[in-house]
Amino acid sequence: MTEHSIGIDISKSHLDVFHLETQAAKRFENCAQGFRALRKWLAPLAVTRVVFEATGPYHRAFEKAFSGRLPLVKVNPLQARRFAQACGTRVKTDAVDARLLARMGDALALVPDMPVSEKAHDLRDLQIARTALTKERTRLRNRGHVQTNTVLKRQTKARLALLERQIAELNGEIARHIAEDQRAARKRDILCSIPGLGPVVAAAILAFLPEIGTLGRKQAGSLAGLVPHSRESGQWKGKSFISGGRKPLRDALYMPALVAMRFNPDLKAKYTALREAGKPAKVALVALMRKLIETANALIKADRMWVKNRACT
Repeated sequence: MTEHSIGIDISKSHLDVFHLETQAAKRFENCAQGFRALRKWLAPLAVTRVVFEATGPYHRAFEKAFSGRLPLVKVNPLQARRFAQACGTRVKTDAVDARLLARMGDALALVPDMPVSEKAHDLRDLQIARTALTKERTRLRNRGHVQTNTVLKRQTKARLALLERQIAELNGEIARHIAEDQRAARKRDILCSIPGLGPVVAAAILAFLPEIGTLGRKQAGSLAGLVPHSRESGQWKGKSFISGGRKPLRDALYMPALVAMRFNPDLKAKYTALREAGKPAKVALVALMRKLIETANALIKADRMWVKNRACT
């Protein structure tokens, strides 16, 4: 049975599509009408994978339209570029990128991602909007501390009040989205049972890691960008460091780890042991962040609430 690998380079205005087996290339508009034309063009094919790069706001509409309808594979743009360089390709155009994405999917036998529901997409958009508002609130608060002009102080106060209302509205909308989905509500309850995790962080985890509960232990930590990467060559051994992953998820886990360090008996014992072993405070804190997401993944997979480890009493 022939495998059909499709590469799609997504830009603001159009989709460059390449069919690896027939070497056919075509361009579609990045809009609802273009999506319908693309669906019609792919209809006769038994598509194995559709490879595309994460391109921020430009790929969201495409992903939302085809998730669950096509075997989508979303790849990191840096990895795609490294693959192109390994193939000896220096040219970078939309058409060339589409061809290389199709070759990458076929050469590495990339497995399609788990389909994401429309509600999950909406929850992610709401959470991204909330994150942007909270950052703006922090900037305004910091600016307000040093302002002396009466007009500027009044305007800053008014904008802060507006932001507070908008954040509260988003909090309510996010809670409603989760409550309407029985599975998401159950996951939220399990997450909130873990000392250190509250409703806000639980919503962020559900938004930025919808696969939680289906992952392996190392996968959960890796997607959060909390797994240290070793650097060794011959006799040389460098320091390990964390990188990559989903930064919004990693950011969301920072404060819960600080709280868990004091009030979660299991993680408090782990933090103390790491510090006594000579680990720096930040390294120990990252270890707690990783432990939090791995514990959350394991509990959701087992569909059970958190219980205190008796060995830590």
